[in-house]
Amino acid sequence: MLNVCCACQTRLVFPFFIVVSTTVNWVPIMGVYKRSKMHSGTQIKYSLTESYRILQLPAEGNKSAAQVKDAYLRLAKLYHPDSGTPTADAELFAKVEEAYRAVLTHQRKTKQSCQGKTTEEEETRQATLAHRHYLSYEGVGSGTLFQRENQYRQIRVNRAAEKVLDYRQREHERAAAAEGELVERDVRQRSHKIKITQAVERLVEDLIQESMARGDFRNLSGAGKPLTKFEDNPYADPMTHNLNRILTDNGYQPPWVVTQRDIREAIAHIRKKLLVSRARLGDPMTPIEQSQWKQLCEFVQEELVKLNKMVDSYNLIVPLLTMQMVHFSLSREMDRAVK
Repeated sequence: MLNVCCACQTRLVFPFFIVVSTTVNWVPIMGVYKRSKMHSGTQIKYSLTESYRILQLPAEGNKSAAQVKDAYLRLAKLYHPDSGTPTADAELFAKVEEAYRAVLTHQRKTKQSCQGKTTEEEETRQATLAHRHYLSYEGVGSGTLFQRENQYRQIRVNRAAEKVLDYRQREHERAAAAEGELVERDVRQRSHKIKITQAVERLVEDLIQESMARGDFRNLSGAGKPLTKFEDNPYADPMTHNLNRILTDNGYQPPWVVTQRDIREAIAHIRKKLLVSRARLGDPMTPIEQSQWKQLCEFVQEELVKLNKMVDSYNLIVPLLTMQMVHFSLSREMDRAVK
């Protein structure tokens, strides 16, 4: 960037940039403003309030370093002698830089004083008498503060575990008491039912005895004759025979009987379909007829897979081993249809 020196009007090749520094100042040397280093012991001319006024910042409240830096950069762009703006002024820029250094110095001293105060508090806390540490953690544990804290945590865990065990024990006792009440109530109900049943039986027995005394059972048909209900199987249990007769009269069939009937109906349907389809095809079969026969066999194969699963279920529930069935094969069924 080409800049024109304001003193000698000579063209200088000088890159424009703004340097934020607290140890440099701008002084005119041979008509050109250059930076000169400031000694660390240089006295700051402006007070904090005056520095805020020069930086165009309100004096109320604490300003952060970022706010102060933004204000300084904004004014430096206006008053820097090499900025090339109409407001460029070396004296005003020097005041701005001096005020910026004053604010930074004040902030640095404030920060150091705060750090020093914190250090003093830590030293005072460390210098506390050793026995005062034991006022915390309920006086439990020994050793360093970190060790005592871990020991106190373990003690709290043990206390919590004991409380949980006590709670569970009380719950078990309460449940056992409730279960005992339920058992006692069941016993009372069962005893009550038994008493009612016995009373009904005694009443029925008394009525039968009264009828027999009056001679109501003397005119019954078949009196004095042997029972002929079990002549087909004299070794059968009368109760089992009566139960089977009742189930048969009401149309009940065991599950294995129903499954056996379903299997027989399914295989009969499959065989009929194969027989009818093969009869419609010629002998020998044409390529088209062979394709149709192949498709039919694939469909029958899927049906036989389902049927064989039904056979497996039937073999698990059939009462006699001799009544079990074997799986159906597609090749055997095809040969049966061809023959």
